[in-house]
Amino acid sequence: MTADADRAASAAVGAASPDPLLDRAATALREGRLAEADQLLRGRLRDRPTDARALHLLADLAIGIGRDEDGIRLLGRALELAPDLADARRLLAATLQRQGRVGDALVQIDALVAADPLDAELALLRASLLVRVGDLPGAAAVYADTLARHAVPSKSWVNYAQLLKMTGRIDESIAAFRQALARQPTLGEAWWGLADLKTYRFSDAEIAAMHAALGEAEDSADRLQLGFALGRAYEQAGDDEGAFAAYAEANRIRHRQLGYDPDDLHDQCVREAALFTPAFLAARSEGGCPAPDPIFIVGLPRSGSTLIEQILASHSMIEGTDELPDLIAIAAQLAGRRIDGEPVRYPEMLADLSPEQRTTLGEHYLARTRARRREGKPYFIDKMPNNWMHIGLIRLILPHAKIVDARRHPLGCGWSAYKQHFAQGQAFSYDLGDLGRYYRDYVTAMAHIDRVMPGRVHRVIYEAMVADTQAQVEALLDYVGVPFETGCLAFHRNDRAVRTPSAEQVRRPIFADSVDHWRRFDRWLGPLREALGPVLDGYPAVPDGLSFADDAARRAPPLT
Repeated sequence: MTADADRAASAAVGAASPDPLLDRAATALREGRLAEADQLLRGRLRDRPTDARALHLLADLAIGIGRDEDGIRLLGRALELAPDLADARRLLAATLQRQGRVGDALVQIDALVAADPLDAELALLRASLLVRVGDLPGAAAVYADTLARHAVPSKSWVNYAQLLKMTGRIDESIAAFRQALARQPTLGEAWWGLADLKTYRFSDAEIAAMHAALGEAEDSADRLQLGFALGRAYEQAGDDEGAFAAYAEANRIRHRQLGYDPDDLHDQCVREAALFTPAFLAARSEGGCPAPDPIFIVGLPRSGSTLIEQILASHSMIEGTDELPDLIAIAAQLAGRRIDGEPVRYPEMLADLSPEQRTTLGEHYLARTRARRREGKPYFIDKMPNNWMHIGLIRLILPHAKIVDARRHPLGCGWSAYKQHFAQGQAFSYDLGDLGRYYRDYVTAMAHIDRVMPGRVHRVIYEAMVADTQAQVEALLDYVGVPFETGCLAFHRNDRAVRTPSAEQVRRPIFADSVDHWRRFDRWLGPLREALGPVLDGYPAVPDGLSFADDAARRAPPLT
């Protein structure tokens, strides 16, 4: 569901209406003559303030110029007056979803499904929202029913397969991926879905089918995911040279698509270091939401963060949720603010927030994440690895939140990320040099955090967790402030849904096989080694004096 599509449907409402004025307003809206549409609709509402269709079109206009809250209010009023106005309800659901208010969006979709239970598109949209709020069994039931009764795009079978994988129903997941491929043999997402099951082994016939699909696929998205899948197949067969070649080609395609610039991240890290000094933090000892509920797990993808999440989520006082986008969304909203018409810079603008504003932002984060907390436990996990970039923001708005840094050997972590196709984000991971720079900036930024916020972050070294699990788990729980429970050592028996690529691995006891797996491919990892520089030497220790000091000194803002 997209707001643009639903706004287009909205504009058609007036055009289909027998009311000439609404027809003119809808045409003006559709053609971008917004001032004219606004004048017509406001004139109508002065004369007829209960005209639901005029309210709907005015909401469409408001949302189109970025005034979502006004649009939501107008749509709510329109639906009070005309509950059967389906296009208005669709637009409301799309807008709420875009704002991250997934639970509220689901309420609107439920109403639409109740009115038209045979609409397969609505049912699948409802399933996707159920996934977003964490009701995976409910989503699976909707998918199963809809796929059994309707002819749907092959992509829907892939989504169903991924959902089954999350809940540990692996045999059914494989069957669903195969259903997708029976309908569309070139569908790279389905081939990669099978490869990403980790324990799946491709037959010779399937490898031949992937080669044939690679020759026929016209979409670059299909070709790159087929490339990752072939890389996994060759790797399983012991053909390391063939595997690396397939991975490298797939990564080249994705890297060209995304156009990642490592300088952008480096610049943000330098500016963060310049801002967050001991003096800056001491001047902001008050404010922020005091709730201790969140436990943030940060680091790089493929660093053992899902393992840590599963261990913590096996504790009776801690709920596992997902890789929540809410903190990043708050940072993006702050970065998008304007003062006197001028854009503000993040993180520098954090210096201007009052204690009350920081408290409100922390409360806003908790409100946004509440829909994902279904078990009523006192603590919950937000396992978004990229939140390491926003530890300063966490400190200001959620001063009692816990932060766990998951760290893995840079070559092991880097190679594991390089051969992984991520559904979204992680643009740095498709080039070995970019990966090395990203890891180096991450380690340098975390070293700065350790200096200016000593003891604030608890670090878990993946290899240490594998070597002495109980000692590491005890230290982790002690940091969080909960008593030790033996269930945390039996994390693999926890049947909670896991959405990350490590879903299958955390349903097995800890094993050491993956610790040194990268060594098979070491001869091709030169660009990663070179970019890592001194961070690679002496791991897990951090080089003495590692900092952004030279750059940060040139950019240090005045303390305000």
